[in-house]
Amino acid sequence: MTRTIGVMAMEHIAVGLVEEHQLVGAKRVFPDTQSEYDSLAEMPADEIAQGIARQIQEVAGGGEVAAIGVGFPGIIRANVVEDSPNLQQVKGQRLGEQLMSLLGAKGLSAPVFVLNDADAIAAGIAATRGQLDTFIRVWALGSGVGFGRFPLAEGVWENGHSVVSLDPKETFCRCGGAGHLEGIVGRRAMRLRFLDLEPEEVFAHAREGDQRCVEFVKVWHRAIAAATANSVHAGGPGKFFISGPQSKFVETNLLDIYLHEMVKMSPLQGSSFEIVPTSDETAIIGAAVSASHSAGVM
Repeated sequence: MTRTIGVMAMEHIAVGLVEEHQLVGAKRVFPDTQSEYDSLAEMPADEIAQGIARQIQEVAGGGEVAAIGVGFPGIIRANVVEDSPNLQQVKGQRLGEQLMSLLGAKGLSAPVFVLNDADAIAAGIAATRGQLDTFIRVWALGSGVGFGRFPLAEGVWENGHSVVSLDPKETFCRCGGAGHLEGIVGRRAMRLRFLDLEPEEVFAHAREGDQRCVEFVKVWHRAIAAATANSVHAGGPGKFFISGPQSKFVETNLLDIYLHEMVKMSPLQGSSFEIVPTSDETAIIGAAVSASHSAGVM
């Protein structure tokens, strides 16, 4: 069987061996004492690459590997991290080339394919559900907001930076842009907005009737619905998956109501939302499957 390796670098780094669209053995995680959020934010770019390479080498175990896929946050083109607002230290990093050099020095020769982390999640959902012939879209809600799609297509697809507000004071997005989805929904942005509350407390207070939090929770859901409506108007209706640590706050009934308010043309009706459990394994499999497709070893 073809052995591939998948890597997910989002809030932390997780690496696993994949065969037949399934994780084989235990995944490896770096740093060992990872937090659910922002473990990589202050780590130097070279240290991130070296950490990924070490875990890949351990997972390979000295055996042959057909391809290596790396899901990584930001605008990724031709294996280069062109920009990554939530990991600003890696901007311009030639990550694919760097990993192949580090691994080659240790005797592991395999093509490396770097893709956006949310695209890896979308590919993993498709692979684990036997839907590789289906159009998949996913919101990945964490410190920032990612938007993934499968199959991969030419384009930037940084829909987490969709403009969902015209208020010039809405500048909590880490990229510095005004009115962005991430500036409302992302965990980092929420902590900046509510300096006295953690995101979990905001949603808990909303359930208890705190009016400030109640109103924000509505805005939070409307922002996701607005960005989804933009995607529907550009790419058509369908199912939107929601994953990531922040997905635990999502009320799909609210999203359905708000999306219906925003999408009115009859050919564009019929979209729905499904929350999928936050899972390194799904993204690892998706990264590996994407690398296999890229290398033509499927």
